[in-house]
Amino acid sequence: MQTPPPTLATKPAVLFLCTGNSARSVLAEFLFRSLARDRFRVESAGSRPTGRVNPHALSVLRKVYGIDASSARSKRIDELPSDPFAAVITLCDSAAAECPIWPYPAARSHWPFPDPAAVEGTPEEKERAFADVARALEGRFRSLLALPVETLSRSQLEAELRKLSS
Repeated sequence: MQTPPPTLATKPAVLFLCTGNSARSVLAEFLFRSLARDRFRVESAGSRPTGRVNPHALSVLRKVYGIDASSARSKRIDELPSDPFAAVITLCDSAAAECPIWPYPAARSHWPFPDPAAVEGTPEEKERAFADVARALEGRFRSLLALPVETLSRSQLEAELRKLSS
């Protein structure tokens, strides 16, 4: 028996994708989960995960937001629960290009962010780059959480996610 597609009347699941699942998508997963509380099931994954989470991502989550992300890990898409996702948000251009075809309808959006792990400089400069991405994500998340997401159709949710993409 086939699992029905997600409905937004139930707890929506949101997936954040990045190629390596070590920086942006981990920041997004833990920050959105914290801000959304129990409104959403939140996951992150990578199309080609690095196998380790960048320590600057963990540091920013802990120091700036008080979030313990010690359980974070870099994981492949196929490691995720088989439950369908209501929304899939890619955070880097290569993940957007490599994003798999989903077996269920999902609102999809691409929110391109510069890779903070690519920043060269002092540890403080690197951490600042991670904090900048986290602050930008936080702004989008607060806008999204102000919406009645649970009552939106997939196409309405996708339109709202696209508005937040820039």
